[in-house]
Amino acid sequence: MAQETLGFGGFGLRFVAALALVLLTFNPSGWSYFHWLQAHLTELTPPVVLAGLALLIGWVVFLRATMRSLGVGGVLLALAFFGVLVWVVVWYGWLSMDNTRALVWIALVIIAAILSMGMSWSHIRRRLSGQADVDQVDER
Repeated sequence: MAQETLGFGGFGLRFVAALALVLLTFNPSGWSYFHWLQAHLTELTPPVVLAGLALLIGWVVFLRATMRSLGVGGVLLALAFFGVLVWVVVWYGWLSMDNTRALVWIALVIIAAILSMGMSWSHIRRRLSGQADVDQVDER
C-alpha cells in the first residue's frame, strides 16, 4: 500500500530518482546515454538498446505521473517559476548568460525538480487541502 504522508525524505528520494533519470539520459559532461548512443549509432549493441529502454520506461513513468498530477498548466507554471528564478540569478549577476555549461546544468536540475514535484504533488495537495485524489482506491 502507498504511504499516506510525504516527508522531506520521500520528496528527496523522488528528486534524486528524477535527477538520476535526467542526468543519465543527458548531461554536458559527456558521460550520458545520449553520448553513449551517439558513439554506437552505427552499430547498436544489446546493452545500448537495453539501457535506452530502461530510460524510456523511467521517462514514461515520471512524465505520466507529472502530467496527471500537475497537468499542462501546472508544468507551464513550474517552468515559468524556474525560468524567472534563473532570470533573477542572471539579473543579480550571480550567473552569466555566457556560461552555457552552467545554464545547461541548471536546466537539467530544473527538469528533475519539476518531475519530482509531479511525482509528489498528490501528497502535497492532500496535505495542503485535506482532499484526496479521486483516482485513489481504498481496498478493504
